[in-house]
Amino acid sequence: MTLIIRDAVPADGAGILSMYNVAVAETTAIFDTRLSDLAGREAWLAKRRNDGFPVLAAEIDGTIAGFASFGEFRMWDGYRLTVEHSIYVDPARHRRGIGRALLTALIERARVAGKHAMVAGIAAENVGSIALHRALGFREVGRLPQVAAKFGRWLDLVFLQLLLDDRERP
Repeated sequence: MTLIIRDAVPADGAGILSMYNVAVAETTAIFDTRLSDLAGREAWLAKRRNDGFPVLAAEIDGTIAGFASFGEFRMWDGYRLTVEHSIYVDPARHRRGIGRALLTALIERARVAGKHAMVAGIAAENVGSIALHRALGFREVGRLPQVAAKFGRWLDLVFLQLLLDDRERP
């Protein structure tokens, strides 16, 4: 298995769509309940790129095995040095280091972009993702009980944060 982490391109749209829709339909990795279509994912990819945010693709033998991105944490200017990220990996390829490789690359991109903090919002039941983030230096900074509803149950949201530099002031 040769894993390549690279910038996503429009041709990756179908692979991104497939993983995204599996996450929507079958997991609590995202709290959305509406499936996307190819035009929607292509528009998302174009907007991220136009806004200057990375979208990374994990490629194995010419196939997209995962993708990741970060974007603004909140829309107000005071949050401009903080980003929130998301990572999706093909369920058939979980636990092979793809998520770790994507997150490591995102952290580096955020540092190069001059960001100060990276935030992850993860379903409390997603212990694997929480463990991955902790292994890469994220720490839990908040927990919001019952803030989402999916699959007929309430979901808790855990916020984890990684400070990307040691600046005292912006």
